[in-house]
Amino acid sequence: MTNDTVLWAVDRRGVATVTLNRPQVNNAYNGDLIEGLHAAMDGLGGTAGLRIVVLRGNGRHFQAGADLAWISSVAGQSPAENERVSRRTAEAIRRLDTCPVPTLALIQGGCFGGGTGIAAACDAVVASQDAIFSISETRWGLMAGIILPQLCQAMALRQVRRYALTGERFGADEARRLGLVHEVCPTGGLEAAGEKIVEAVLMNAPAATTATKLRSLAAGRAFVDDGELRDLIDEHARTRQQAEAAEGLASFKEKRKPAWYPG
Repeated sequence: MTNDTVLWAVDRRGVATVTLNRPQVNNAYNGDLIEGLHAAMDGLGGTAGLRIVVLRGNGRHFQAGADLAWISSVAGQSPAENERVSRRTAEAIRRLDTCPVPTLALIQGGCFGGGTGIAAACDAVVASQDAIFSISETRWGLMAGIILPQLCQAMALRQVRRYALTGERFGADEARRLGLVHEVCPTGGLEAAGEKIVEAVLMNAPAATTATKLRSLAAGRAFVDDGELRDLIDEHARTRQQAEAAEGLASFKEKRKPAWYPG
């Protein structure tokens, strides 16, 4: 089944594949892709016998973060529209985070910004050796607030304090060391590596698996409650409309260093 920027299908085993499908812009997210994720999750929510959801990116890269041209256009709209966009983004991440069946991300190429949040919100993550990661929002005068709860759970606060503040890029082996990735496979080997995890999940009792996942989130204090979600949304929307974001996005468009760089 398709929803323009997101493709999804379920096989006879109950294995769903959700594919981000904007390869021409490295699967950078915009409003259409966010709504496509919601549509996929709506559809999967009504699927009997669903056992596991596998997330992939079409093309060379898994997900390159936000479409900065789209972000710039949203920033020029009303505060209410900015809040709506941030809310839909936050809700998509929370729905993925609390999906009642196991989720598996298969990552190749670039995984930046929101892509790292998608990875952190999944139960299992396999990256190919060519994968590159970055929590890159601060480079553009933005902030990764909506995905920070999941990143802190996956990588631990100490690591997030480095990589979200520097925006440094790091490879698949470092992502595994940090806890963002569970397994690294040879480039081209994602399908086989992912299938091993799928088979392991299918061997387990469905109801017990769901109960274990939800209890684990509760035991780890990993649920984002409505009050925290509201604060994340408000801050995320406000930051997008501030002067630093305008300068950061302009520097990207003009291929220059931002004004705050002292060099």
